[in-house]
Amino acid sequence: MTENFKSGFVTIVGRPNVGKSTFMNRVIGEKIAIMSDKPQTTRNKIQGVMTDKESQIIFIDTPGIHKPKHKLGDYMVNVAENTLNEVDAVLFMINAEEGYGRGDQFILDRLQRVDQPVFLIINKIDKVHPDDLLPLIDQYKEKLDFEEIIPISALEGNNVNHLLEVLKKHLPEGPQFYPEDQITDHPERFVISEFIREKVLHLTREEIPHSIAVVIEGIEPRNEHDKVEIQAAIIVERKSQKGIIIGKQGSMLKEIGKRARRDIESLLGSKVYLELWVKVQKDWRNKQIQLSDFGYREDEY
Repeated sequence: MTENFKSGFVTIVGRPNVGKSTFMNRVIGEKIAIMSDKPQTTRNKIQGVMTDKESQIIFIDTPGIHKPKHKLGDYMVNVAENTLNEVDAVLFMINAEEGYGRGDQFILDRLQRVDQPVFLIINKIDKVHPDDLLPLIDQYKEKLDFEEIIPISALEGNNVNHLLEVLKKHLPEGPQFYPEDQITDHPERFVISEFIREKVLHLTREEIPHSIAVVIEGIEPRNEHDKVEIQAAIIVERKSQKGIIIGKQGSMLKEIGKRARRDIESLLGSKVYLELWVKVQKDWRNKQIQLSDFGYREDEY
């Protein structure tokens, strides 16, 4: 650790599906946040820790800020908004392809009340012509006095290192909060449940992705076959959704399990026996007791 070591917390906010989780996984160098082309994929604050010889940056990937339609949506927006004044810097990420929208103004109104430096991060520049960036930059300059405006591609890595160097300059001198080999503050149980939920997001359509939760019911250490045994329940809101998740002769559930097992084995560095089943909990997204049971607790934002 160098003499003038810098450390701090940086939150990433933006509309759903602008690439916050892709950016997080890029800078951390490992997959800790699930990714999907469906909006509102991230539901909790997910902290990713990036450490080098000069600094430690703790990134907080928040749920996309949107107008909520149920108690789960309220929880997600509260999580995102409550990080804004607890950090050393805010990254407001937008999608270069989509440009300015009403959802951005909803966030900008909240950023007006933030004391910390706010950086505008224009993501997905690999999807647009460079000439299209200048009008977009001019448009956003009028909305807020940003500390700096940095175009990047989280997917391709373009300009990401420059962004990290800029952030380091703005961080205060401080301690190393986490060991240098730690990349997230979430327990393995949480990350495993997110990997399973991600596979459901990838394989299902319409209302199904937003109607599910995943609860890890048991993790047993390596058995005599040198495998970690994991039992997990996929929670849905209706019987018809249960049928879709199970699939014909169990085909969908098997595919979810097969894909999730690959990521879990990579995370744990061990072979895994994954047992999945599906439970119906009617309208769980609007019931505070069940939200708390499934890990969405009001006292955590």
